[in-house]
Amino acid sequence: MGIRTWWVVGIALIMALPVLVVASFVLEPFNDNWQHLLDNLLADYITNSLLLMLGVTVGVLSMGIICAWLTSTCEFPGRRALSWLLLLPLAIPAYIIAYTYTGILDFAGPVQSQLRDWFGWRYGDYWFPEIRSLTGAIAMLSLVLYPYVYMMSRAAFLEQSVAVLEASRTLGCTPFQGFQRVALPLARPAIITGLSLALMETLADYGTVQYFGVNTFTTGIFKSWYGLDDSVTAAQLSTLLLSFVVVLIFMERYSRRHARFHSTSNTENRGQRYKLKGWSAFWATFACVLPVLFGFIVPAVQLLYWTLNNADYALGSEFFSLVLNSLLLAIAAAFVAVSLALLLSYAKRLLKTPTVKASVAVASIGYAVPGTVIAVGVLLPFAWIDNTLDAWMRSTFDVSTGLLLSGTIFALIFAYTVRFLSVSVQAVDAGLSKIKPSMDDAGRSLGLSPFGVLRKIHLPLMKGTVLTALLLVFVDVLKELPATLILRPFNFNTLAVRSYEMASDERLADAGAPSLMIVLAGIIPVILLSRAIAQARPQGAKK
Repeated sequence: MGIRTWWVVGIALIMALPVLVVASFVLEPFNDNWQHLLDNLLADYITNSLLLMLGVTVGVLSMGIICAWLTSTCEFPGRRALSWLLLLPLAIPAYIIAYTYTGILDFAGPVQSQLRDWFGWRYGDYWFPEIRSLTGAIAMLSLVLYPYVYMMSRAAFLEQSVAVLEASRTLGCTPFQGFQRVALPLARPAIITGLSLALMETLADYGTVQYFGVNTFTTGIFKSWYGLDDSVTAAQLSTLLLSFVVVLIFMERYSRRHARFHSTSNTENRGQRYKLKGWSAFWATFACVLPVLFGFIVPAVQLLYWTLNNADYALGSEFFSLVLNSLLLAIAAAFVAVSLALLLSYAKRLLKTPTVKASVAVASIGYAVPGTVIAVGVLLPFAWIDNTLDAWMRSTFDVSTGLLLSGTIFALIFAYTVRFLSVSVQAVDAGLSKIKPSMDDAGRSLGLSPFGVLRKIHLPLMKGTVLTALLLVFVDVLKELPATLILRPFNFNTLAVRSYEMASDERLADAGAPSLMIVLAGIIPVILLSRAIAQARPQGAKK
């Protein structure tokens, strides 16, 4: 039995259901709660979200581009190690780095306490930057999101021919002018792509902005859902947030609509780098060490300190229950997402019709949608199904079915699949593209069905790709906070939820162990990414 087009269309519609449900609420009449938000809070949500995006743009571009340029085109002490160490902040979710720096920089933290001891200061005698602020949120998000720009920019810089840069030098450009006028414009598509990913993660963030008391769309959705018990207003706010994401995607595509960028790389010349000496080498190393130091080493050391100091409490039986819950959820979601990705990508390879291609694209839109929006879009139809079924069973059989879908593990796994299916599809697409179509023809000529070809030929050849996709989704699920908070079953916790609860109760030390476990798991995809980047570089560039 072969793959049918309607299978792919059906899967795409199911995966797009949460987004479609949220978008449909734009047609609902606005109620009193919406009017309250419009009069008092909506301006803050929009202003803070825009300022957050603007600040993160400056932060990730400055750190990502500078470090990418230095590690790809210059030679200085520590360059080889720093080229992959700069990816490590990706392992730390933004809300966890926010907790650690709050513990370090707050009034009772070690930094201010030490300053008071040294200078004999008391409360009110000195000024210290407020970490729980919009500026603090920008700093935290920038520290963990700059690797998106760094990865994309570095790959683009490595693909550029040194001959082009040398030609700019012969025309009188300094190295900086060559970077500014030649390398940077050529790398613009990659830089914009990385920036778009960072800004979508910024809009999707809940833990950081909520903990720092910054009103954004995600905090407004939670307040409407839990504080006002108003699903309609929460869905309408989600629609507005979704429009921000759509505008971001549109701007990214529009900005390069007429641009054409062609690689002029020369593998023999690509490995040549500017050799920096003296103070130039020092400042290059210093510039690349700072993001690693503040984006990974400092928070990781603080989490380890908290964990060791609270080992008896943090590593009790309850902690291992959290680990088990998180692992089982992540494994189940990764398996479902990768299985669907294999089906969709293989269908696109076999059928090659516009309908199938469009359906796969629709099924993959979830990654661009914040987890808060997806959670609302999952819970609303599931609650409607539960209530409708329960009412019918009561009237017909006088039996209550209760909640069969809402607040269940199934709802969580479905939301995770919608959110992270795109990660799996991209990985599987990359793996399938490396297998020649003649392999499919050979398998079919031997009597294998389409699924037989996938199972006996493609999967053995794609073991590494499939494992990578599984690991990426696994770690993304472990880090996901807002969707888990909204959809988790009653009295069911994960590592992400527990770290959030402990931090919300100002028990930062108790948040150390679950946070550290998430960080350790997050290092896995970072290693995979650094290996993939290294393997993608031609031999001439690996010196």
